[in-house]
Amino acid sequence: MSQHPTGVHHLAFMAADIKTHIEFFTQVMGCPLVAIFDMHGVPGALHAFLRMNDHSYFSIVQMEAVADIPIEVGRTHAGSGGLPSAAGTLQHLAFGVDSEADLLAMRDRIRSRGVNVIGPIDHGMCKSIYFAGPDRMTLEVATSAVAVDPAVWIDPAVLAKAGISAEEAQRYKAPAAYSGPSPVPQPAFDPAKPHMVYPQAVYEHLLAMPDDVLAKAASYATPPVPQPVA
Repeated sequence: MSQHPTGVHHLAFMAADIKTHIEFFTQVMGCPLVAIFDMHGVPGALHAFLRMNDHSYFSIVQMEAVADIPIEVGRTHAGSGGLPSAAGTLQHLAFGVDSEADLLAMRDRIRSRGVNVIGPIDHGMCKSIYFAGPDRMTLEVATSAVAVDPAVWIDPAVLAKAGISAEEAQRYKAPAAYSGPSPVPQPAFDPAKPHMVYPQAVYEHLLAMPDDVLAKAASYATPPVPQPVA
């Protein structure tokens, strides 16, 4: 039983216009559209999924008034892999492919759709190409021939720059497993911990609900398109 993520199920990006993103990620990136429906529990929002493989998807969300929120390079968006954006924002997104041949095939596909691509560039741990997507996304496609080896890629000098001690580095390289009882009860609210944004009373109500009660109240398990009865 794994106690760490084994991959990315889906990445969710906000879109000013969901059709523009679907056009880009199907035609430029080659990811088939597999779902689009009213976003569960969010009135007025649309939610789309595009397939990367049977376990990973690219997700697009459209909400009202998103187009009215200004994009600011250096704040909301980085604009390239070498520029900053606000803490907590996605600086850039790197998709993965299986081989250097696949990387070159992606470069050619993207360029054939009129989108400029820089690369491939060899970073040692991976080779990458770089380009932009809708709404000023900073995108990359990368491939690694072998798994990243911490013995050669964890730089002691950079650990020091990050304020990470040798003892902390060992803990980060081998996170301790949890071996206690399950389920673990909801912790008491601690403002110093990360929290989602809800009205405070609503959030406290959600945290107080038993997991099974919340799951029953908030789940949307039925697909939007009825299937014929066999």
